[in-house]
Amino acid sequence: MPLSATSDRDRHSQDPQPALPKATFNFRCIGCGSVISNAAQDFRCSRCDNLLEITDPSWKLLSPRAAPLKTLWRERRSSNAALDLSGVWRFRELLPMPESERHVVSLREGNTPLYELPRCSRLTGVLRLYAKHQGMNPTGSFKDTGMTVASSFARQAGHRWVACASTGNTSASMAAYAARAGMRSLVLVPEGKVSWSKLSQALDYGALTCQLRTDFDGCLRLLQELVRRAPVYQLNSINPFRLEGQKTLAFELLEQLDWEPPDHIIVPGGNLGNSSAIGKALLEMRDVELISHLPKLSVIQAEGANALVRTLREAEGKQLIRVQAETRATAIRIGNPASWEKAVRVIQATGGACEEVSEVEIAQAKAEIGAEGIGCEPASAVTLAGLKRFVRSGFVKPGESVVLVLTGNLLKDPDFTMEFHRGDLFPVAPGDAGDRLNPLRHPPVVLDASLEAVIQALERAEKSGPAHPNV
Repeated sequence: MPLSATSDRDRHSQDPQPALPKATFNFRCIGCGSVISNAAQDFRCSRCDNLLEITDPSWKLLSPRAAPLKTLWRERRSSNAALDLSGVWRFRELLPMPESERHVVSLREGNTPLYELPRCSRLTGVLRLYAKHQGMNPTGSFKDTGMTVASSFARQAGHRWVACASTGNTSASMAAYAARAGMRSLVLVPEGKVSWSKLSQALDYGALTCQLRTDFDGCLRLLQELVRRAPVYQLNSINPFRLEGQKTLAFELLEQLDWEPPDHIIVPGGNLGNSSAIGKALLEMRDVELISHLPKLSVIQAEGANALVRTLREAEGKQLIRVQAETRATAIRIGNPASWEKAVRVIQATGGACEEVSEVEIAQAKAEIGAEGIGCEPASAVTLAGLKRFVRSGFVKPGESVVLVLTGNLLKDPDFTMEFHRGDLFPVAPGDAGDRLNPLRHPPVVLDASLEAVIQALERAEKSGPAHPNV
């Protein structure tokens, strides 16, 4: 039976499982560069208090094997071996590995689709436009690709409790993987600021869910204090094992593009772990000659949660400018992003940029992605809204290729979608927003239960023109 299909820890401990290659990874401080073999519970450097990242000297030895690696990874797509069924662990040559396969916790994450976006291509004028949809992961967001790695190392270390602060997606993912591994999970979320769709996932997976009277940043601060006093293992993106799993989005994307890097990859920016992970993967792929050059990695934030934007514009990326975050794109409603220094580094290393977009732009872009028959949660839509700004400024050229990273599924925030289509999201639409948004709205129609009423509704719809006239 595949590892992903069982949760019995005791049975795993009795089953003979193949040993994996001996771990050779270390933790390196992103500030002072100190290298250590073991990390404290807060995953910070004991010398300078900066965040840690994972490094492995054996990865640099892979460059002569780049072509065979590509072949091996593709062949694993047709394998039924437990690790190969995961879109994360099939790239294990560039990941930190547990001591034994029995420690791996998987829900067959990864292997997400890369969609062409013909309607949005016409809207933006960008001829080669794609969406890498991480919302197609098991719990509906990109968090699963990192959680499989971090929860596996938590399981290996024998932790009974894992914990996270969350705006929703992390809690859903962590609770699912903890349940699969037979661990208990603690979730800290800001009261009244998390979609019930996301919170319901954590509840169903058995998490102890605490709604705190604070924002996400307050939840994260409390978690940092908790892990120093209680035997709880934190699974936020401060944990560098999370970012290692999230690297595989880039490996998989480049494989889907036959290892031809796009000109641009555009990512939503919240706590900034995902952009940091993707950037780390791009640099590592270049170093081992899997790709010949780097795409530009850019981050988009909501105007009301624009800490990275302000940090780059006002402090040249040298000091974090914290903000009081407020946006309906709840997945990125973060004002004190933990991984800001990592994000600054990868944006600068790849020649990328950082932009902010308004609430109206987010809502419009979300509806336009929905018109492709794909859909996403509001935070994902900032990528398309940001692309439009990049095209207007000339940073993105029409002839270039662009990949938008969609981080969460449409079903993550149905309240936003319903309010948009009913016209309740912006009761007083600013400026010309009504003219831009109204053609994209499709409110439900209440009718008598008669054939005539339905036929009349069809005729009215036909006369009003196509469902998406602007796209």
